[in-house]
Amino acid sequence: MNKLNPKKLLNSKWTATPAINKEKHFIIVEVEYDEDANVVACITESVFSKNQYPISWRDLKDTQKWQQGWK
Repeated sequence: MNKLNPKKLLNSKWTATPAINKEKHFIIVEVEYDEDANVVACITESVFSKNQYPISWRDLKDTQKWQQGWK
C-alpha cells in the first residue's frame, strides 16, 4: 500500500501498473477538494501524450495499480 498525503498530491509522479492506453508515467495535475478540505478527485496527465484521465485518489494507494515515482 502506497502512503499518501492528500496535501502533497498535486504535481506528484506515478507509474501505472499495468500501463493505461500504453502510457505508464503520469503526473497529478489537478486535485479537487470539498469544503472540508478533503480530496474528492484527481486528474492525471500522461507525461508522453499529455492525455488527461480522472481517477479516484484512493486508487493511488493500490500498489497493484500504481507505483509512486517513475519506474
